[in-house]
Amino acid sequence: MAFSLGAYATPLMCKLGADLDGHAQDAAFVRRAADLADKSAGFTSPHPNFGCVIATSTGKVAGEGYLYAQGTKPAEVLAVEAGGEWCRSATAYLNLEPGDCHGDQHCGFSSRSGITRVVVGIRNPLQHLRGNAVRALRSQGLQVHVLGEDLQSKIIEEARKSCLLVNAPLIHRATSRVPFSVLKYAMTLDGKIAASSGHAAWISSKKSRDRVFELRGRSDAIVVGGNTVRRDSKYNLSYYVTIIVIIVNKYDRIVNVFALMLVDPRLTARHGGGHMPMRIVLTQSLNLPEKANLWDVSDVSTIVVTQRGARRDFQKFLASEGVEVVEFDILNPRDVMEYFHDRGYLSILWECGGKLAASAISSGVIHKVFAFVAPKIIGGKNAPTPVGELGMVEMSQALDLTDVCYEQVGPDMLVSGFLQPVPDLTPVIPSVDETFAIDPSVTPYESSIISFYKTWDPYGSFSNFSPHPIQMPDNGGDYVTWSGVEHYYQAQKFVGVNDPAALDCIEKIKAVRSPEEAARIGRWMQRHRPDLVCSSAR
Repeated sequence: MAFSLGAYATPLMCKLGADLDGHAQDAAFVRRAADLADKSAGFTSPHPNFGCVIATSTGKVAGEGYLYAQGTKPAEVLAVEAGGEWCRSATAYLNLEPGDCHGDQHCGFSSRSGITRVVVGIRNPLQHLRGNAVRALRSQGLQVHVLGEDLQSKIIEEARKSCLLVNAPLIHRATSRVPFSVLKYAMTLDGKIAASSGHAAWISSKKSRDRVFELRGRSDAIVVGGNTVRRDSKYNLSYYVTIIVIIVNKYDRIVNVFALMLVDPRLTARHGGGHMPMRIVLTQSLNLPEKANLWDVSDVSTIVVTQRGARRDFQKFLASEGVEVVEFDILNPRDVMEYFHDRGYLSILWECGGKLAASAISSGVIHKVFAFVAPKIIGGKNAPTPVGELGMVEMSQALDLTDVCYEQVGPDMLVSGFLQPVPDLTPVIPSVDETFAIDPSVTPYESSIISFYKTWDPYGSFSNFSPHPIQMPDNGGDYVTWSGVEHYYQAQKFVGVNDPAALDCIEKIKAVRSPEEAARIGRWMQRHRPDLVCSSAR
């Protein structure tokens, strides 16, 4: 997790070049912190992605660290631990202003660390946290610089941009009413996402599909089309992915054939089984089969969102399977995304077909596009395309992507770019008087703190997912240190059971790094081996 050099090891020289001035060096180290932060994207949700680099006055790296997952040590604490004595009089570089500086686990630049200067890439996007850490650090006597606030240059702007991009989901969530949404598709060179028959396995190469696994691992949920569930039942495929199935109307068929062929039976390749997003099914008619792998919630929970009043008997069946059902009066991508915004989702990956993609784009909920273009030609007058009708009749109406990147992935070409730019963190907000002059019905109010679907209290001490180790007595009365409350809680389900499998489960829970991983192991064993659960936990 952290780059450990040991307390007395010689620090490494960062490859920056000796001729860089101080501001350029600050920008380079901040970009490095952003790169570190990106290593655990998706796993830290709903928290931001944090990275920290500590460098000596001569430009040598003393220590590095990044937030591995929710409930693990903060990036700056790891970097200080890795840097040891080399942190004395050093500068700490962060891609993002920390959430707060309360408690011994937060904003770990105490007087004991020896850090004298902090450079922050961007301020915290959450209004109730924005500027708090900067003020707290300055009150402790540290020099704190926020990149770009005292000097503007191209290299500084690029560094700030890297900080914006690595936390784009949180920034979008903090400034809008929808999660950050990415549309992903694979198509042939002639723009088809399937043959006329609907067959689509496989358009892209294995390397491209591996990249898709990574995209899924960075997401809170995945959007596909409605026929996926029906085809799942028909072909008895194994699904272990987060899925939101949306049927816009009864004619929405092509959308789902493509999504079926891209379902990933592994999903967790990037994090080795640690992070597994939620599955959500949205269907207007609820015309879905009773036998579908999506109704198996032993590994991942499933939410079905449907039209109000649709198939009440089937809703009862789903509830009996442990599937949550949510009803909407009218289904459209905007309302659905606003709903999941309210439930705390940061990022959504859309793996849908043309009709649904067009509806989502028209609704303004797609922010970024990943298009895998395979060097193949399939043809076909009725073969589906990635995006359906948008109502545009002239090329001048076409939507332009910004920050476009091109990357060769095996034989395929990956083209990515933003349909909507990452929001400005410092928008110009009219005063109360100006607002009232425009609309007298508007009254000032205090913005509420953003809520998340995972516990995130201000100090982190009242949550099972808090980053605080605990000591608890074992059966012999000796105190044992646990990584956190969730590790201890899950392990207690199997304590006292005279079975090697129960003991093995306890050791696995102890060994994992994050509370989310501990929860997954404990819950999985509880569902699949209820005989191993001690009587007090049943």
